[in-house]
Order: sequence, then C-alpha cells, then structure tokens
Amino acid sequence: AKTLNFLIENGLTDYDELTARAEQAGTRFDETSRRIKQLEARMAEVAQLKTHIINYSKTRDIYVAYRKAGYSKAFRAEHESEILLHQAAKKYFDELGLKKLPTVKSLQAEYAALLAKKKSAYADYRTARDEMRELLTVKANVDRLMGYEEQEKETEATRQEEQR
Repeated sequence: AKTLNFLIENGLTDYDELTARAEQAGTRFDETSRRIKQLEARMAEVAQLKTHIINYSKTRDIYVAYRKAGYSKAFRAEHESEILLHQAAKKYFDELGLKKLPTVKSLQAEYAALLAKKKSAYADYRTARDEMRELLTVKANVDRLMGYEEQEKETEATRQEEQR
C-alpha cells in the first residue's frame, strides 16, 4: 500500500520512468559522495601542510644552529627530535615542489571554506541517500509484485546454462 501511495504521489505510473529515477538518484548519491571524499582529501592535505609548516618554523632556529655547529654529532644527539621534524618538513615541501610556503592563516581560511562546503554537501548527501533508498525500495517492491525479479532470475539461469 505504501509503495502504491508513493508511486501515485510522485506520478511514477511507468516502470521505465521509475527505473530511470532510481538510477538518477543512485548517480546523484554517488557524485555527492565522491565530492565529499574529494573535499575530505583536500582537508587532510591542508592539515598536513599546516602541521609541517608549524614544525618547520618551530625547529628552524635549532636547525640553523646545527648547521653552524658543523653538523656536530653531539649537537644532533641533543636535538634529535627537532632536527628530524625540520628535515621531514623540508622533505615534504620539496616533494610538493613548494618554493614559497603559504601562511598558516591562509591554510586555516582554506580549511574553513572546505569544511563549510563539506557541511553543505552532507545535507545534499543525506537527501540523495534517502531519496535513493526510497526509490530503490519502491522499485524492488514493484519488481517483486510484478514478477520482474523472477523473470530476471530465469533469464540469468538460461544465460548461464547456454554458456556451459
């Protein structure tokens, strides 16, 4: 009864139209999900870059002193963790090909903008997910009621027998 009410309320009297709407809803859900994952990946990159910039600036004076000490083993042993943090940050910047480092403030602004986009995308994500679930449930109910599911199983069984 709920399925029939849904079909009537949404004007889905044609099975092909129902199938098309279900596929569109699935595509919209997938695109929204992909967009959120891209935003999350960029947010992670920005956070990592920010961490390396902070580590680099905190350990810069110690690394300069290490160079002035002639790369002394004793100095390195005393300041091992700071030197390793500095070198890791420098290596990360070199891998990214950065000549001029962005400011922490600009990275924070970019992160905030990405977070706002992600939050708005999540609203779309939930709407698309709910719509997709509802359409797929209705389609599955129609398939079951109309016997389309059984026809597909028989067709698939026939194909498998032919392949043998």
